[in-house]
Amino acid sequence: MAVGFSTAVGALVTAVAVIYAGLHKIEEGHVGVYWFGGALLSSTTDPGYHVKSPFTTSRQVFVKMQTDKVTNIPCGTSGGVMLYFAKIEVVNRLRREFVYQTIKNYTINYDKTLIYDKIHHEINQFCSTHTLQEVYIDKFDQLDEALVNSLQKGCDASAPGIEIIAVRVTKPQIPASIQSNYEQMEREKTKLLISQQRQLVTLKEAETAAKKEVIEAEKNKRVAEINAQKHLSEKESEAKMAAIEDQVYIDTQKALADAEFYAAEKEAESNRVLFSPEYLENEHVLALDNSQFILGERIPSTLVLGDKTFLPHTSGVATQYADDYSERQKYKSKESSKSP
Repeated sequence: MAVGFSTAVGALVTAVAVIYAGLHKIEEGHVGVYWFGGALLSSTTDPGYHVKSPFTTSRQVFVKMQTDKVTNIPCGTSGGVMLYFAKIEVVNRLRREFVYQTIKNYTINYDKTLIYDKIHHEINQFCSTHTLQEVYIDKFDQLDEALVNSLQKGCDASAPGIEIIAVRVTKPQIPASIQSNYEQMEREKTKLLISQQRQLVTLKEAETAAKKEVIEAEKNKRVAEINAQKHLSEKESEAKMAAIEDQVYIDTQKALADAEFYAAEKEAESNRVLFSPEYLENEHVLALDNSQFILGERIPSTLVLGDKTFLPHTSGVATQYADDYSERQKYKSKESSKSP
């Protein structure tokens, strides 16, 4: 019985040791892959703790975005100039569902074959078909996009689980003598650009000054038009006021004239009523009551009647006085006959 207990304990210890030896952890962002006897197993594991047999080898494969840096890449241009790209960075990702297939076909170092070696190949292809000027200046800005398209096309054909996200290319290193020529060229180009910018600034300043003058002229013109309109309005208002005053004066004078005419007309009517023939005859008779008559052949040269002095020149004056006296006597006789 003691022997059996010892065997059980030994088996348990062995099992615990085996489990402990096979316990391993897969980090976040990785996938666990396994080899048994050198053969890749199709099963994979997610992040966390897992147990494997002592005869199984495990590795972690990164399945998030990663950056592969390819350095010191030589290339020769179509003109025979040797260039060196110090560094090209490739941002890529291996999708989880393609981990087994990719590792099986290209091993755990799949990116060396599909990215590092491919970058060297594509750079040499690009340089061999372009001149130094095109590689270094004219088409350098197109190189990163061309590499992305070429790498993705190759991965789609060979390893569809790899996704090329971006490529960053640094400026290539060129021979010092050529570099100095390019630097001189850049300085001259910079001078030309500065000169062109100065011309543009001068032109813009002239255009701005011209626009300011036009705006100022338009403003002055507008102000002049406003003042002229204001002056015209004032003159029109003055003319209207003068016309109103003239009309008021005319109406006033017309009213005064009408009033005078009415008064004269009324006075004339009153006189026509007042100075009737009988009234005039009576006044004539009354005027003769205080008259003096001088009769005779000789009329004095001076005649004084009350406060009036007459200078008769003919004897007709006496005759006139005689006639007036006769008329007065007739009127008195007529009035006497009317009395009861």
